[in-house]
Parts: sequence; C-alpha cells; structure tokens
Amino acid sequence: MKYRPSRRTRRLAIGSAVVLALAGMNGPALFGFASEKYHQYKINRPEYKARNGHWDVVDVPDEYRINTIHAALLHTGKVLLVAGSGNNAAMFRAKTFRTVLWDPKANTFKNIPTPKDLFCAGHTQLPDGKLLVAGGTQRYEKLGGDVKKAGGLMIVYNEDPDGPKTFPAGTLFTGKENGKTFESKDPIVVPRAKKRADPKTGKVTVTHSEARVYVEALKDGPKYSTGAQDNYRIQGLKGTDARNFYGIAQKLSFDKKDFQGIKDSFEFDPVAERYIPVDPMNEARWYPTLTTLEDGKVLSVSGLDEIGQVVPGKNEIYDPKTKKWKYLPKQRFFPTYPALFLTDKGRIFYTGSNAGYGPADVGRTPGIWDLKSNKFQVVPGMSDPDILETSMSVLLPPAQDQRYMVLGGGGVGEDPKATAKTRIVDLHDPRPRFKDGPDLYQKVRYPSSVIMPDDTVLTTNGSGDYRGRGDSNVLRAELYDPRTNTSREVAEPLVGRNYHSGALLLPDGRVMTFGSDSLFGDKANTKPGTFEQQIDLYTPPYLFHDSRPVLVGARKTVRLGGKATYKTEHATSIKKMRLIRPGSFTHVTNVEQRSIALDFTVTQAKDGVTITLPKDPSLVPPGWYMLTAVDDQGTPSEAVWLKVPVAAGAGE
Repeated sequence: MKYRPSRRTRRLAIGSAVVLALAGMNGPALFGFASEKYHQYKINRPEYKARNGHWDVVDVPDEYRINTIHAALLHTGKVLLVAGSGNNAAMFRAKTFRTVLWDPKANTFKNIPTPKDLFCAGHTQLPDGKLLVAGGTQRYEKLGGDVKKAGGLMIVYNEDPDGPKTFPAGTLFTGKENGKTFESKDPIVVPRAKKRADPKTGKVTVTHSEARVYVEALKDGPKYSTGAQDNYRIQGLKGTDARNFYGIAQKLSFDKKDFQGIKDSFEFDPVAERYIPVDPMNEARWYPTLTTLEDGKVLSVSGLDEIGQVVPGKNEIYDPKTKKWKYLPKQRFFPTYPALFLTDKGRIFYTGSNAGYGPADVGRTPGIWDLKSNKFQVVPGMSDPDILETSMSVLLPPAQDQRYMVLGGGGVGEDPKATAKTRIVDLHDPRPRFKDGPDLYQKVRYPSSVIMPDDTVLTTNGSGDYRGRGDSNVLRAELYDPRTNTSREVAEPLVGRNYHSGALLLPDGRVMTFGSDSLFGDKANTKPGTFEQQIDLYTPPYLFHDSRPVLVGARKTVRLGGKATYKTEHATSIKKMRLIRPGSFTHVTNVEQRSIALDFTVTQAKDGVTITLPKDPSLVPPGWYMLTAVDDQGTPSEAVWLKVPVAAGAGE
C-alpha cells in the first residue's frame, strides 16, 4: 500500500547523534530546527510507536482530492467519501457535486457520479449493505448583507378535494394588498384537500391542504420587500382553480437566509458503485440524522427544510423493502444532527449531542424516546448542559453494557465556549444519570471518537473555538479505557481538524481521519481558512506488537442467536471476539458504530473459534459487520465480514 510520510517526516533523514548535536547548537532558529528533528526522531522510534501509535498521510492524487464532509465504510472494505458541493458556493452554482470511492487496501480511488448536492445529507447502513443517503442542499445560506432580493416562505393552499396540483419553479405570486410579485424558486406539489362527510347529517366538510415554497422578488432592492401578511393570487390560474389555489406569506424581507434542504434520497450500492434513487422523503432536510432501527427500517429526524427552518418535529421512517417513507404518527422536535442511538427494546437514546441549528432551549435535553408511544424519559445529570453542541457521543464498548459517553462540546451557534468534560451514563441503571468521566486532553468542540477492536476509544483533534477561530485547532489525541475509566494521550495528529471533519475505523484496525473547515487561516481571524483535504491514517499501538491473530473464513450470513466457526492459529490465545458495525460519520455524528461482545468457544482441534451471536435485534441491528479476534496481548486480527439478516418479528 502506498502512503506518503507526513510533512514532518519528509524532512527527517537523520540519526540520533546528529539530532543531539543539532539540539546543542546556539541560536533560536537552529534550536527550533533541532527540536523538530529530535521530535521526528522520537516519534519514529519503535518503542514510541508501540506505546503511542503513529500517523501517516494518505497519498491522494490531485484528481481525487475533495472537501470530504461525509465518510462511510462499506462492506467491500472501501470508504465512500462525499463532498457534494463541499461547502463551496462556487461549486454549488456550477452544479459540481463530488463523491470519491477509496480502497484503503490498494490505495486506489474512483470518482463516482453524484446526482444531487449531498452536502450535509444524512446517511446510515441498510440491512443489505447499501448506504442510505437522504437530504442535502437546495440552496446556500445568505447573510443579511448579502441578500439582494426580498424573499421568504410562501404557503400555497389547495381547497380542491378532487386532485393535487403541481406548480413549477418560476410560478408567480402577486399580493392582493401590496401588489408585489414574487417567484417560486422550486417546483412544488400541493396535495388534494381532504373531504369528510358527517356520518349522521351527511354534511360534507372540506379541509384545505398546503405546501411550502421559497419565493423571491423579481428584482433587487428594498422597495420590493413586504412588511406584513398578505394573500397572493397565483398568476396563470383561471376559474375555479384561481379560487381554490392561492398563497399566503408573512414578511418577505432581506433577513439572513439559512441553508435549505432537499427531499431526495438515494441508496449507494457498494457492489455496483453507484447511487440509486429511491422515493424522496416527505420533508426536505439539511443536517438530518438517520438511525437504523432493529427491523432494518430507518428513522430520519430534524434538518433544515426547503425554506431554511428546522423541521418542526415531523419525523419519518424509511422502509428498505418498499423504498418509501412514512411519517411517524406523533411529532417530536430535535435540533439538527441530533445523536440518536438505537438502544434496548427498540427505543432511541438521545445523548444531547447535536450540530448547529435550533433554539437554545428546545429539544436539547438528553433522554430515552419510545417511538411507539412518543414518550420521552429525561436522563438528568449532564454537566455543562449549555455546551453540548458539536460534542461527540459514543456507545462505549461492549455495546451490551449500554453505557454512553458524551465528549467535549461548545456553545450554541458561534458561541466561543468549549468544554473538556466527558459525561457517562449507564442506561441499565434503574435511574440512569450522567456522571463526569475523565477530562479530555483540552477544551474542544468537534472531537472525533472511534471505537477500537480492543475495547478502547480513540478521540482526536477538535478546536477550542467555533470552526477553529483564533488558531484554536487542537493537535492532540487520546485512548480511553472504559474498564478503568482512564485516558492516556497518544501520538499527536498531523493537522488540525474541526468543523466538517471525522474519523472511521478500517477493517485492518487502523483509523482514518478526514476533513476540517476552519473559518479563518490565522490567529487574528483576518484571512479566510482553506478546507483540509488531507486524509491521515493512525496506526494504533496494538499494531506494533510482534504478531497478530488471523481469522480465516469466507463471508458468512449468521442469524441472531446463530453460530459460525472460523479457523485461526493459536486459537487458545484468543481472549475476545468483537462484532463491529461499520461507521458512517459526519458533523461530529456517528450513531452507527458499535462493538458487540460475542460468546465463543475454541474448537476441539484448537485450530479455530466458534462464535454465537446475541438474540437481541436492538443490540445487533441488521446489516454487515466486521468480526475481529483479539488475543491475549490485546492485538486484534484484521476483520472478516459477516452479515446479520433482519430478525423475524423485529420491530413488532
């Protein structure tokens, strides 16, 4: 496999004697040079790597370098890197949307045609191994001073029970009172009105339907704005249509316009290596969370809608069999990208972590959500509860323990506050309550955490301020051990990573890190930042041991409660078997990753192990998993892939 050494390592070609000689020279420049050389000498020593691990830079050819916003490990072992427009308005205007498929084993890359702007979509693993990607960007935000045309929300009404009606983009709406005309920026379908006959009197009642669309004035300038609600006639309609279809809008102004979402949904096929369109969501969503449920269906929550407002609690379910979406019967509001984990009895645990949009005092309290009853059990005890935005949440290994950790975080929006706190809750406690764990290496928002095969958790990077303001990127990493509730620092990352960054465990036991979108490029906050396109690989300490176990066996499908046998030498040295769900990471959110402890026995010939899967679909939702053996030295094998089908009766 071909990898570039880091920028620091490329400057290293020196032995210890020369390092020490340089370190003794006089003068600040020479001392700094010598210090850098000595640092390189130190981090490349075998004993340092065995204790702290090592970072390398992935060699990515220029034609495959993108602003990676989303990354997901596929059951082919390849990683889907998604930029969409990559938070680049010029790319959005040019409709240049990017996806790259990376094979870490061969270090090869492939450009994938990207059908829509999937920037800030949600994604999750499906039971058959495809990746569901839903939502994305319809329109970029505009700050108050950048808004040239008055605009806002137009609600279009239909009082006709006989049929829906489609209005194309560019439909004109003229105010009855103000006389001002606005055009729709997107096509919409207004559903048919609902008709109901009273069973006793036979009297028929018609209830209007409605749809929402973003509209703008036809020309620039303040004289085209409005200051009050008005009814709008739709140009081109005549007769009964003109009476049945109309618009109502409040103020249409020059206020800041937030990003706007799309309804489009796709399944990415890892074998065919292409996006396949499926039915769109009922709601447009930008910054949604997608969570796979125990029956393989997918919950979609929150996001900014087609006019840039947080979806008001309208959550929906995707069925992979029908490829269709259906609303949940009752509403519940969450801020954007909420950390929603599948937990016991098919319920959802909201840790309080989120990323970006929504009121500071609504929907931010952690708790357990019962989707069937819509009841919400608050989980108290969170320290720094007002600094949870852009925090990271992890289901600590093994998943059977149902212990969750929330790491770091920042204030709402562009608030400069950050925290070093970690908070842990045991959902198996009769009265679950968060308690503080060991502090992180520094106060950070945007940390990236990855569950490792040896039951530790790697956390890396982040920044002390919003999007790295004030040169606040943090070049530190640590390993947390849930057994001892202790952390220790490990090798320093090579580059800063804050907003739009993330990390994934790979099948060979290494960790990839990607992305970073600093607002500024200097400490004084005067120069614009540049997106970090570099991808790095962290080789953990356990891969610097003398040997590692090897699992031998073809890909298998194993049902919950079922067994499977794999060959391995020195089978008696195997101490743990772990089933790890592949990650799907964006915006400090990876609710996919979980590591499940498996019961196992050594074969009679002592040349293999037989595993037994748990029976609980809430613990092991359907899909592809990495199976890893860990020996008595804490060294994991390279993973083999195992598929868990949908359990009979799951979700009922």
